Amino acid sequence: MHSYLLIVLLLSVSYTWQACYDVSHSVRPQPLQAKLERLNESLVLQGPSVLHDPDRFVWGGSVVKGKDGRYHMLYSTWESGSGWPSFKDSWVLHSKIGYAVSDYPDRDFRFQKIVLQGRLHEGDSTAWDAQMVHNPHVKAFNGRFYLYYIGAKDPGLQPVGSPGEKLSKRNRVQQCQQIGVIAFDSFEDLLTGNFERPLQPLLSPRTRVKKDQVVNPSPAGTEAKPDNLIVVNPSVVFRPSDGKYLLYFKGNLYDPQWRGVHGVAVSDTPTGPFRPLDQFVFDMPTSDGKIASAEDPYVWFHPGDSRFYAVFKDFTGVITGVEPGLAMLESKDGIRWEKPKQAFFMKKELSLASGKALKVDRLERPQLFIDEQGHPAVVYLACSIEPANQKTDGSTFNVHITLKK
Repeated sequence: MHSYLLIVLLLSVSYTWQACYDVSHSVRPQPLQAKLERLNESLVLQGPSVLHDPDRFVWGGSVVKGKDGRYHMLYSTWESGSGWPSFKDSWVLHSKIGYAVSDYPDRDFRFQKIVLQGRLHEGDSTAWDAQMVHNPHVKAFNGRFYLYYIGAKDPGLQPVGSPGEKLSKRNRVQQCQQIGVIAFDSFEDLLTGNFERPLQPLLSPRTRVKKDQVVNPSPAGTEAKPDNLIVVNPSVVFRPSDGKYLLYFKGNLYDPQWRGVHGVAVSDTPTGPFRPLDQFVFDMPTSDGKIASAEDPYVWFHPGDSRFYAVFKDFTGVITGVEPGLAMLESKDGIRWEKPKQAFFMKKELSLASGKALKVDRLERPQLFIDEQGHPAVVYLACSIEPANQKTDGSTFNVHITLKK
């Protein structure tokens, strides 16, 4: 087995990423073209390598190359300002999916329009994705494009005496998050609404196990599956060995506190039906034998190495083996995952071209642009320099980091 060394230099800071690719060269990220600016009371980055909107929160961008040769980004966005809830609540209650385009995969993305929003804006408050749509993941398979996303609705006030009686609207909506998909032939079709929006989700939780504060709990004694309470943050990849499509998702366990866990569902087509497996994936154990808390996996297949790779957020540093940040795992079949020799992918730290090191509070939702040889060419990350939860000023943004061979 050969080593593939990816030296991740975020601006002028070095990070090491080692995987088992069957190639013999390194990949070096280029400097992030951005500068530090102040937005009201907050700090943000601005520049060609950043997507920021002063009137909206920006989060989680996913990019694919279109048939027109341009690069198309779908990302989460929603209104900000003093009249809107803070980030912690507003993403759950108001998130929409925006569209930006560029002639380049790593810079100069320009917002065009909102392409998807909660169906309550169309007068339907009962649809499964009525309240919000979030965390888009766009893929191209066999000449078509597929927008995977999460959506949710407000199930309404829960009956008096039920386990969900005291839940806020925000938490009721959060507990109803499911995954959907929209297929379309071109981005012109997406922009003009020439697609069918799913009346039913693509994937829903099979179990709802939680001690209290829960909507519609499973019967007592139910064993929680990986798809417990919610299914969110889809990442879809084609498995060449058997022609199957693998959809990775996050669920929630409470033991007793919140812990993100992951599962995988399998289908013969990109639009399902997807059959979730009972086993957990990315299940790295902590010292107490529980599963390390993680989220936001991006999974791809490298044809030269015949392996799957995943990059995701490690909350505790258990998986990176160093500190909280972005971690990496590898797999031969997409089901059983293990650590490479170096599982640490990236710190939560940026450095400006001026040489200033910039600690950030959040650097997550990794989405990659993979070139035709299966190598990562660009990584897209949602970022907040300062703690975002109480912010109302739209001070979150996406960064696009070029990875050069």
